[in-house]
Amino acid sequence: MATKTITITEEAYGLLASRKDTEDSFSDAIKKHFKKESLLSLVGTLTSQEAKELRIHVAERRNASRQRIKHH
Repeated sequence: MATKTITITEEAYGLLASRKDTEDSFSDAIKKHFKKESLLSLVGTLTSQEAKELRIHVAERRNASRQRIKHH
């Protein structure tokens, strides 16, 4: 496996070290933190009530935006 050497500040090192599990390497910590996630990973995050409230809020904001555009 190829490797690269990077230079980071003490502060950045501390932040990275605080994010890694004891058995993980720093490479593991970086890969976990920056992994690409699918939107499907968010399924089940909101309760039914929260989802309903979010849909209402989004609809209200869209309508408000349409009204602003219409009147300008």
